[in-house]
Amino acid sequence: MNFKSLLYPLALVTVLVVNGCSEQQTSKSTAKSESTNESPVVKVFSVRGVVKEIHADKSILRIKHEDITNYMSAMTMDFNARQPEVFTNLTPEDPIIFQLHVTADTHWIDNIHRDSSADAAKSDPVTPNTNPAHWRLVRDVEPLDIGDAIPNYDFTNELGKAVSLKDLRGKVYAFTFMFTRCPLPDFCPRMSSNFEKVQQILSTSTNHSKPWHLFSITMDPEYDTPLVLKSYAARFRQNPEHWSFLTAPLIDITAIGEQFGLEFYRPDGSIAHNLRTVVIGSSGKVQNIIIGNTWKPEELAEMIQKAEAIK
Repeated sequence: MNFKSLLYPLALVTVLVVNGCSEQQTSKSTAKSESTNESPVVKVFSVRGVVKEIHADKSILRIKHEDITNYMSAMTMDFNARQPEVFTNLTPEDPIIFQLHVTADTHWIDNIHRDSSADAAKSDPVTPNTNPAHWRLVRDVEPLDIGDAIPNYDFTNELGKAVSLKDLRGKVYAFTFMFTRCPLPDFCPRMSSNFEKVQQILSTSTNHSKPWHLFSITMDPEYDTPLVLKSYAARFRQNPEHWSFLTAPLIDITAIGEQFGLEFYRPDGSIAHNLRTVVIGSSGKVQNIIIGNTWKPEELAEMIQKAEAIK
């Protein structure tokens, strides 16, 4: 087995912390609710961060942000932006202040402007860490496409039981990636909500020619222990007969993710990621690779049922 070493500094000096509550109401949330039932409840957070990437269509900003009290830890995340006009004045590594708006099923950021304070101007220095104990080993893997056989990976589920992909021959299954501390409703929570609906659709259908199963694989194995995953699974009315939450060593989770184009990295303990959902047929071959978060539960349920019909 070949390995490559990626050096990630375990700690970056981040000067995004607010010096006193009176200076900036960072991490303070206010919930806004309209008097009519039609208007969703919107939580609003004021946040400091550093621009890491500006997507080509100028609708998404990747931002390394500070802790948001009572909502989410410091992370590097892709945010839906509603101020495309400000992108012309932003470049990677710019320190910014913005507002994060969160509803039950989506989020967006606006009121984006440069943070010109003295502390923010020094933001995000990176000091390389050459201590081998802080290196992250990653498998050298080949990308997989439709029709390719999936190699074996060994996991542990939320009940503490071993799960090996090699033992799933004869069963149709789908898996996606998530982590329990991801709060943005249209990222990991949406994947879990969608899987809950897929579970419901398939459980109420009697037209199954092969057994089926759903798997949610954590990208945060240090925090997402089986006990944490079990508690998280209960929020989505998971039936362990048909849906499991999995953890494994980080090197294995990184490997299976990379084989399907999943990107997640943790340069300072935070997690930045895209999304992938995969359907595997009963022969152990890849049937579908779904990119992003816009797919509907009905679509995935149909893919699984079609995969059942493939010999």
